[in-house]
Formats: sequence, structure tokens, C-alpha cells
Amino acid sequence: MIRRVGRWAAAVAAVAFACVAYTYLTLPDVRPLAKENPNSTAFSDLRAREAEAAGKPPKHVQRWIPLRRISPSLTRAVLVAEDAAFYQHDGVDYYELRKSIELDWARGEFSRGASTITQQLAKNLYLSPSKNPLRKFRELLIARRLEAELTKARILELYLNLIEWGDGIYGIEAAAQAYYGRSASTLGPSESALLAGAIINPRVLNPAKPTRRLLRRQQIILRRMGGGAAAPAASKASRTVDDEDADAPEERNSSGAEDRESAQK
Repeated sequence: MIRRVGRWAAAVAAVAFACVAYTYLTLPDVRPLAKENPNSTAFSDLRAREAEAAGKPPKHVQRWIPLRRISPSLTRAVLVAEDAAFYQHDGVDYYELRKSIELDWARGEFSRGASTITQQLAKNLYLSPSKNPLRKFRELLIARRLEAELTKARILELYLNLIEWGDGIYGIEAAAQAYYGRSASTLGPSESALLAGAIINPRVLNPAKPTRRLLRRQQIILRRMGGGAAAPAASKASRTVDDEDADAPEERNSSGAEDRESAQK
């Protein structure tokens, strides 16, 4: 009996090792991203296929803008809303990840998002909205690889230029032009906070026609923008923007923070 259990344990360990090795060996090469600006992502390709399946022409509006030209208010608003510890972590915020796992375990469902900006970029570039644990594991590995090969400034620049900001709208410059009729370089704190608040579910939350929920998120972000530089202590000492927003769930597209996972995260 003991020998049989030992054989089963060895077989399971071998399969697990093979899966991990295969996952690692098939990770994308992120080094070209240091100099190349992608024209599309796995997410934008998915949206194009969804449009074609619905008999609609795919929509893809994107205008690349260097990080140095993006309004400082906008970059700060996004950091406050999405990843206050961005400049301190190595691609994974283990504190937020632990909180997410504990909450999901208590609820018995995958509901609380804890993805960093680097993880969101990895998912948008190469993966899918699936909640499959293997997909999440690949996301973590790609995020670590992005952090190893790219500077923080480049990761943030890629993120701001590639994420979805509405139906067929990709990147902050296209979003600023679509919603405000001007460049992302000119955005002030109020407009920036509204755009940052919409990232959680850009296909539902429209900065041009803000719902009460989006306006609430805008006010939360504005308060946090006025509290000094984003840092790990800020996220650990108080609740995240999503935690505060969860107190008033009447306009959520799905349950709790789950809509974050269905969109960017």
C-alpha cells in the first residue's frame, strides 16, 4: 500500500513538473517590447473576433503617445486606482495577492482582483480573460519576466497605450481624444480620475456618460491623489479603491469586484 501511494505521489510530482516546465518554456519573448510598440494585443484580437462573430466590423482606435507626454495627473490617477505599489514590487504585489486569496477562500469564489499593472499588461498582451489557474500562473511568470527585461517607465508606457478604454478604444491618447476631444498631455486631475476609474470595466463605465458608480470612483481616486505619492504603505494602511467602491454595489455589472477580472484584470 505504501509503495503504491509512493508511486502515485511520484507520478503526480512528475506531471506537475512537466506542466511547470512546459509553461515556462512556452512563455513569450518579451525583450522586443523594450523598443517595439505592439499594434495589437491578445485582448484586442479577442474583441475583433467577438465583433466578427456578431456580424459587426471590428473597431480598433489607437494613437501611441510617449510616457513623457502623458499628463502627470493621468499617470498618478492610474497608479492610485490600479497599483499604488507599482514602483516598489517586482511585478506581483504579494500583500494584495494574499488579501485576494483570503477573501476568495472566505467567499468560495474568485471575486477580488489583485493584479498589478505589470500583471494586467501581461494578460492584455498575451493571455485571455479566463480564470483558469494555469492562465493565472502564466500571467505571474510573464509579469516577472516583464519586470526583469523592461524598466518600470516602459511597462507603464506600454500599459497606458495598450489597455482597453471603451468599445474599440485602446490606449490613453485614443481615450482622451474620444471622450474629451484633446490629447492625453492636457488632462487635468478630474478628467484623469474619471478615466482611471473606468479601467475596472471600460465597456460598461463610460467617462462621457458617467454613472453614479463611476463618479463615486472618481471622487475616491481624487481624494487619494491628494494624499501624497503612491506607495505600498498607502495601500496597506487603508482599503483599495475597489474596496471602498464595494461599499455601494448598486451599479455593478457583476458580483463584487468580479467585473475587474472580466475586463482588464
